[in-house]
Amino acid sequence: MENLYSIEAIGNVKPVLLMIVVQSLYAVVNILLKSVADDGMSLSVLIAYRFIFASAFIVPVALILERKSLQNLTWQILFHGLLCGLFGGALLQNLYVKSLALVSAMYATAMLNLIPAVTYMLSVILGFEKPNLGTQGGIAKLVGTLTGIGGAMVLTFYKGRRISIWSTHIDLLQHKAQPHLAPPGSRLWGCLLALAAALSYSLWLIIQTKMSQKFPWHYSIAALTSATGSILSVAFALLAERDLKQWKLGWNLRLLTAASAGILASGVCYTLLAWCVQRKGPLFASAFSPLMLVIVALAGSLVLDESLHIGSLTGSVLIVGGLYMLLWGKSKETRMAAKLLSEKLSSNGSLQCDSIHVANSSLACNHREHDKKIVAASVNHSID
Repeated sequence: MENLYSIEAIGNVKPVLLMIVVQSLYAVVNILLKSVADDGMSLSVLIAYRFIFASAFIVPVALILERKSLQNLTWQILFHGLLCGLFGGALLQNLYVKSLALVSAMYATAMLNLIPAVTYMLSVILGFEKPNLGTQGGIAKLVGTLTGIGGAMVLTFYKGRRISIWSTHIDLLQHKAQPHLAPPGSRLWGCLLALAAALSYSLWLIIQTKMSQKFPWHYSIAALTSATGSILSVAFALLAERDLKQWKLGWNLRLLTAASAGILASGVCYTLLAWCVQRKGPLFASAFSPLMLVIVALAGSLVLDESLHIGSLTGSVLIVGGLYMLLWGKSKETRMAAKLLSEKLSSNGSLQCDSIHVANSSLACNHREHDKKIVAASVNHSID
């Protein structure tokens, strides 16, 4: 019994640790992307190289570790892979890196915290989730979504007084010209592009959830996403950038950024994210985005000499507050569903062996109370 609970505890902690790793890597890559975006590198070429590096890394890994997955490839899976490459690859990254060039790294990262709210709204619209406004959980999810949207509006339209907390006077950009920056109004466009990136990200999470149900191979999903993303990104870059000099990479920050973004953010993180989405669902995976906001805000002020403002701080707090209100509502609904299932099992009086899928075939059907605990635990894992 103790071994069973220990395995269950490890199963609950592992996705959390992996998502912390994912958000930390994303934060580091965000700082690098902000640096090269303001350094004059073509943004479309940067994204193309990112997915080329990602494909070069993850495709061989998938072929080595999950070669059997090729037998289960269907046209439907390939189509899902194409959609993942579009919404989770080319479109998402081009929108986001353009927003990074127009606003600070903190602004763009803060807008990504709307992903859970956008995911929730899309799930309700598409029929994947019920709003349940008659319950505490449903009301909390609605209020959290509206709070996050309000925070995004504050972040976009209100700047406020500058907050001087600390400054190391370190600027990786070294005050170079920033050709991608737009005239005054760039903050509005940057936030709108980041919001569009959040919408694309949410669509990707939903599509990936459906894909992983029929094709549960994490490396292969990441490989399909990176491969289709590289094809789409290269095609877009060839149309958008005609200057061949922009395609040249030297031994500098641009090469480091493209390689890091491809191998770490798109290769490693896509694999870890696919695993977590399959185990815990899209809302769980998007719940850790505030961690990246904190890291980027600290790193931006320390190494990019970016400053905080009342508007950006207030909007970020509202977005994060709305995020966790939404997650609390989701957790409340999950516990309620588990309780209802437990009561239903108790009213039935007994359980049939074929209604429970357990890995250990030695568990007998006459252990009724033991089986109930396993079913209740499985509900917590299966519900988003």
